Amino acid sequence: MSILVIILSVLAAAGIAGSGVAVWLILQSKIDGKRVANANDEAKVVLSQADEEKRKILISAQEEALKLRNLGEQEIKEQRRELNRQERRYAQKEEQLERKTETLEKQQSRLVEKETEVQLAINEADALKAQQIRALEEVSRLSVAEAREMVVLKGQEQAEHDLSRRYYELEKDFKLRADENARNIITLAINRLATDVVSETTTSTVSLPNDEMKGRLIGREGRNIRALEALTGVDIIIDDTPEIVTVSCFDPVRREIAKLALGKLVTDGRIQPARIEDMVNRAHTDIEQTIWKAGEQATFDMAVTGLDPELIRYLGQLKYRYSYGENVLKHCIEVGLLAGMLAAEVGANVKLARIGGLLHDIGKALTHEVPGPHAEIGAELSAKYGVNQATCACIKEHHDDEHSSVESFLVAAADAISAARPGARKESLDQYVKRLRELEDAAISFGGVERAFAIQAGREVRVMVKPGDIDDIQAAALARDIAKKVETELVFPGQIKVTVIRETRNSEFAR
Repeated sequence: MSILVIILSVLAAAGIAGSGVAVWLILQSKIDGKRVANANDEAKVVLSQADEEKRKILISAQEEALKLRNLGEQEIKEQRRELNRQERRYAQKEEQLERKTETLEKQQSRLVEKETEVQLAINEADALKAQQIRALEEVSRLSVAEAREMVVLKGQEQAEHDLSRRYYELEKDFKLRADENARNIITLAINRLATDVVSETTTSTVSLPNDEMKGRLIGREGRNIRALEALTGVDIIIDDTPEIVTVSCFDPVRREIAKLALGKLVTDGRIQPARIEDMVNRAHTDIEQTIWKAGEQATFDMAVTGLDPELIRYLGQLKYRYSYGENVLKHCIEVGLLAGMLAAEVGANVKLARIGGLLHDIGKALTHEVPGPHAEIGAELSAKYGVNQATCACIKEHHDDEHSSVESFLVAAADAISAARPGARKESLDQYVKRLRELEDAAISFGGVERAFAIQAGREVRVMVKPGDIDDIQAAALARDIAKKVETELVFPGQIKVTVIRETRNSEFAR
């Protein structure tokens, strides 16, 4: 029963559900039909709108195409008008070019005619010039080349004269300024310098108490004198001069050792080879101590430090060396002090100038052993013992015309001032007369010189010239040339002044 009821219930439910579905399907189909109808209506509206838009677009495109066509036609017309204008311009230019070509051809033909005329005129002028040159040559009796050379020589002489005059004026002006400045500097330096005038001569003689002492010095068969000469390296000359023995040697230190040893032997009186050797050794020790003290004292006086002891010993050896009667060590000290003062006045390196001046003649301690100029020897010796390059240049260049530094020039100037000081140097009569004669001969060797006189102990040369051959400007050039010749060919201490004198005299008689 229940099963039947359930089945019937199920069937009833299924029938109700089926009828509901059928109703829903019917309703849904009606709704879809309306939608389709609405969609068809909308589609028709859209199609009608699309057709309208299509018609509008076609109309707009046709209008745009028409505008573009009109613009293109207008541009083509403009281009045609421009081409026509250019064509007319080109035609005008072509006509102008043709006219210019015709004008140029006419001008060229006229130029050819003118050129022919000019060439004829040139030929005629050349003929006239040649005729005039021949006439001038006949009148002057000179060829063209000779006349040209004469004109060139005249111009050259005039130019040289003008240059000499200008050089003379400039030299005079600058010399006045330079002399005044140099005079002030040198005067200040010399006023600050206070040294003794040392003008000694080397003493190579030993005084004896009596002539009997000569025999004792010679010894039996000359053994004493031979021993003394062998130990000292000197030559002892015993002649007829009463109570005098002469010591001869190029080395001043050896000569001083021999002199001191002889003095000790004469004082002691015991003269024999053993005693001679002992006295020579003592004298050698004493001289070495004296040399060292002299060199050390020189460095103290100059306030110079740092020199090698061996260099100080060579410096001390200059105590026994003389040049033109002047003690070389005293001269070196004076030059060092003067160079330092000059450097202080001009603002140069004072220490460098002082050391350069002190060592400038140190090469003279070895000139009897090493060949060559003492300046080069001194520079090499100083470099060997650690002296700096600038100081060595001052030593090497103190006799040169060219200098690598201001200090080198100041050392050379101080050396010249010290040597030129009155009484500083002496020379023999023969050397003095020879030097004066060489000065006069050097001046007389120039053309236009009438006479020459060396005055002021050879410090000045006065030259008398022929006034007809030498004018004032040439006199200045002559003085300069003579000074250059004296510098290059002669050897002299200090400086020499060259004075050229031109004198004219006019005389008349009243009757």
